Amino acid sequence: MNTIIEQNFSVPFHYQVCFTQDLFGLENRLFVDALEKGKRPKVFFVIDSGVADTHPNLIQAIKTYAENFSEQFILAASPLIVPGGEACKNDLSIYQKVVEATHLFGIDRHSYIAVIGGGAVLDMAGFAAAISHRGIRLIRIPTTVLSQNDSAVGVKNSINAFGKKNYLGTFTPAVAVLNDFNFLLTLEDRDWRAGIAEAIKVALIKDLTFFTWLEANAEAMARRELEPMKTQIIRSAQMHLDHIAGKDPFEFGSSRPLDFGHWAAHKLEHLSDFRIRHGEAVAIGIALDSAYSFLQGKISKSDLDRIFHLMHTLGFELFAPELEGENLIKGLKEFQEHLGGQLTITLLEKLGKGIEVHEMDHQLIHQAVALLSNFELEQTS
Repeated sequence: MNTIIEQNFSVPFHYQVCFTQDLFGLENRLFVDALEKGKRPKVFFVIDSGVADTHPNLIQAIKTYAENFSEQFILAASPLIVPGGEACKNDLSIYQKVVEATHLFGIDRHSYIAVIGGGAVLDMAGFAAAISHRGIRLIRIPTTVLSQNDSAVGVKNSINAFGKKNYLGTFTPAVAVLNDFNFLLTLEDRDWRAGIAEAIKVALIKDLTFFTWLEANAEAMARRELEPMKTQIIRSAQMHLDHIAGKDPFEFGSSRPLDFGHWAAHKLEHLSDFRIRHGEAVAIGIALDSAYSFLQGKISKSDLDRIFHLMHTLGFELFAPELEGENLIKGLKEFQEHLGGQLTITLLEKLGKGIEVHEMDHQLIHQAVALLSNFELEQTS
């Protein structure tokens, strides 16, 4: 005789994505207002080394801010400086340093880890916070276009393992995402540009009006004008938030439309030994899947030209030699393994609308790669 006892419950999540400038200015209460009221919690900062280098006064500004708001929170220790980029997700000792800090400094479930940096550092520190004490409260302070308009907004944290991107990870929302536009002003041109790929992605699969806006403002963003970049970031972040609030925020199924262009991007990052940064790889992946959509007759040549022209105006390269050969095709299987279930790839039904498919023609993929190669040759000739 079988006895079955069953329970069903849901847990609501609430967090804010905020935009400001001069986050740690003494007149700015945004950070302190994100903390639980009346508790005076400990806060431990993890900072991307690239951010620390380009903002040499940041640590002192945090200490001065903590002194000014000493009745609201306590600095648990001096900030931990960690390498930025994929290096922090590839080296397991780095996330372990964050975990060790929670032990050494008594950072409990009512304390906060505040991580300042690009998407990779946010991923790594978020993973460390999620597995320590079964979950320490996390505040994300993204410092790149890519992290402000996409990766920091979501609920995913991860590190790389076994040569595969994001192999170990959790779905754990931050308690708040605090975006300071001032951090963008010191970005290299590559990082300024790279994050716009995620805006192109979400516009292509969800919103033709936004895609048209990106076309109209591409030259201004390429000139590093801040106001259109702010508009792009906030619009993209809102669209990502709207998607997360939909039917499958923790990705229990195989559908992941917001990964349009990402199956190739993830593989390309590894094949290039991360010479190609994530946003750059996403741009190439979007171009590849757009070309594939064209070859399948889903979008017109003029549609494809619009996509390629937008990316070229922004300064993206749309081809890399690592795309050639059979190694790229292996990315399809790895993407399926990462998702679980059947292969599900988002392509374009038309500009502004994605469509899911469950198989891809390897010969057409090679033809799409050839289209990208020819486009780049035309631009340099």
